[in-house]
Amino acid sequence: MENSMENNNDAGIKGSVDFNFGEWINGTIKINQSVFRNFLKNNRGYYHDLHDIELAFSAFFTKLFTEPGQLKKVGNYYWEFLQNQQSLWKHIFIDHSVHNGKNKYEPFISPHSGDNRFKASQWINFPYFDFIKQNHLLVEQLVLKISDEVEIGEPIRKRLDFYTKQYANLFSPANFFFTNPEALERALETKGKSLWDGFNNYVRDVQQGRITQVDESAFEVGKNLAITAGYVIYENELIQLIQYKSVTETSYEIPLLLIPPWINKYYVLDLQPDNSFVKFMVDQGFTVFIISWKNPAPGMGYLTFDDYVSKGALTAIEITQSICESAKINVLGYCLGGTLLGIAASILSARKNDVINSLTFLSAMIDFSDIGPMGDVINSALVNKLERGELLRDGVMHGNDMERAFNLIRAKDMVWCYAVDNYLKGLAPPASDVMYWTNDNTNLPAQMYIYYMKQMIFENRLRSKNALRICDTPIDIGTIEVPVFIVAMKKDYISPPATVFVTSELVSGPVEFILGESGHVMGVANPPSKKKYGHYLNGKLGSGYEYWQKTAQFFEGSWWTSWSDAMKKKSGKQIPAFKSVGSKKYKEIEPAPGKYAKEKC
Repeated sequence: MENSMENNNDAGIKGSVDFNFGEWINGTIKINQSVFRNFLKNNRGYYHDLHDIELAFSAFFTKLFTEPGQLKKVGNYYWEFLQNQQSLWKHIFIDHSVHNGKNKYEPFISPHSGDNRFKASQWINFPYFDFIKQNHLLVEQLVLKISDEVEIGEPIRKRLDFYTKQYANLFSPANFFFTNPEALERALETKGKSLWDGFNNYVRDVQQGRITQVDESAFEVGKNLAITAGYVIYENELIQLIQYKSVTETSYEIPLLLIPPWINKYYVLDLQPDNSFVKFMVDQGFTVFIISWKNPAPGMGYLTFDDYVSKGALTAIEITQSICESAKINVLGYCLGGTLLGIAASILSARKNDVINSLTFLSAMIDFSDIGPMGDVINSALVNKLERGELLRDGVMHGNDMERAFNLIRAKDMVWCYAVDNYLKGLAPPASDVMYWTNDNTNLPAQMYIYYMKQMIFENRLRSKNALRICDTPIDIGTIEVPVFIVAMKKDYISPPATVFVTSELVSGPVEFILGESGHVMGVANPPSKKKYGHYLNGKLGSGYEYWQKTAQFFEGSWWTSWSDAMKKKSGKQIPAFKSVGSKKYKEIEPAPGKYAKEKC
């Protein structure tokens, strides 16, 4: 009987896991080879990264050992932590009633809002896992409090805070198999298959050099993404300009040009039909154009920021006006595209060219004094690395490297949650159009990127009058006198809303500020039909962001509706819609989305 059960169990496990020792050995070899190749390829960068980490922590410990007051402060924090740890032990293991259902369970310490690592019930139902979870939260609280409170100067403190967060995230009990009850339970339920699937997922990701965040087989640009009908009607080495076909009998006489960022592809504004901002605007009766940026190939590092202004924004503005034979156009710039738009508008103002009717800055910064979590890692050392070429390959900053840098800013959500799902739980990646776009990276030319990082982000010179000279023109954002719409997102960690708001204080024209809910991408890709995120309007300007928030009104539904309603009032009269795209001079080249949007890194 025992032998029979043993054989049946072995057979069941073998059938479920489909484990192959040879494949395991082969996978282990592939992992070692990939790791070794990566080390040889990037060892110089690793050296400088480790050196920067060493300098940050050396400055911290030097401060402790040379100033008794700082050491005493840290000692007090640690003593408080030990007391809390003892209280936690008593709370969970001695006061049994909290776990036996007699009283409502109240944790000693809870994760911050938005921290999804410990949401599953297993982290509460089992005292052992509840303790290690809450103990880790106490440790995180301790180390982050120390890095925040020790007086070591702001630049070093930011780096120390960033590195401390990375280590705290790394050592979360959710990231290790034997301290993750969800992973353990899944392994038991699948009879070990999840572990084998996780191993194979890990081999795949090590070989490709990045964590898989999305089922890439579920999407294809031009098939189920970026499928709003239109044509490329102009092309140069940097952009393809797309004009979308009208679907209404009449349209507004003043066209709309969209300038997306070139860090990713344009189709974040044209995802699928049910969440396409482009389609929404076309359906509203606007004649819509959009820039699709070239994905610079190795060897195109010579492209400068001036090129992006002249060959990109200014050229697109000129052609849009020419095709529609309109005296003026409305222009929206998203993220870095908004920064570019501000520069282009300043140049046009200096040239006495009043082609722009209104500007919209969508999650875009002109002032870079507070860039949120990115400020923890952008410093002179990073700029020096770029100038030495350590982060560049054949003259370009590789898009995958940019993606990894952004992921580290929100490592809990963008790194470790996927690592846990992929490797510990053996799950298949989800199908998400937004995450597919996030992973569809573009390279950045070295000359352009270094200029942007140094002059605008690090030295914050764009906000100052005539501090920059681009396209042989001094840049003064204060010369922008046309109506300006500024749209920020409440939980945006890339373009913090308080920083986006500063643009309202730099331009000279009338301003309307809109604050959407959610973040940099999900808040932007927020169609009214989803009824998901609301927005704020009608706050009082002139007294700062916090005062605007206090005086603003909340409205249900997407900011798309309020903004498009405002744009209708800025877009002239209704005229017969264009029956075709382009003109005699600018003819159809190829259907949208065009070849540039399909280029891979």
